[in-house]
Amino acid sequence: MIALGADHGGYLLKAAIKKYLDSRKIEYTDFGTNDETSVDYAPIASKVAHLIADGKAEKGILCCGTGIGMSIAANKVKGIRAAVCATAYCAEITRHHNNANILCLGGRVIDEEQAVEFTRLFLDTPFDGGRHQRRIEEIAAIENGEL
Repeated sequence: MIALGADHGGYLLKAAIKKYLDSRKIEYTDFGTNDETSVDYAPIASKVAHLIADGKAEKGILCCGTGIGMSIAANKVKGIRAAVCATAYCAEITRHHNNANILCLGGRVIDEEQAVEFTRLFLDTPFDGGRHQRRIEEIAAIENGEL
């Protein structure tokens, strides 16, 4: 299951991503927002990140104006690796190398077509493991105050 969330700046991207997920019959939970009325992003990012950290969702996608605010907020949750992606390469490589569990996108940075493409890459790209697993463990050590 995929956890989705957006503020007003990312609402249109999220709507396009939902259509794409529906077309692939991928289950998701949408934590809002449901229009372009201004709303704060941190509570939405928190809900999505905690669902993933608690093992109730496999991955998440968060959208705001740039993706940056959502990523900062989501990354405060232990076990979350939220990556802002503005290129297809970054959306793919963040899965291969970083095992990112949340994709963050910016509605003022990319268009809806790109958002769908980046979502496809993020969801379909496996983690490479190997030397990259050691680096994920080092990130976890930072979270745990060990590094």
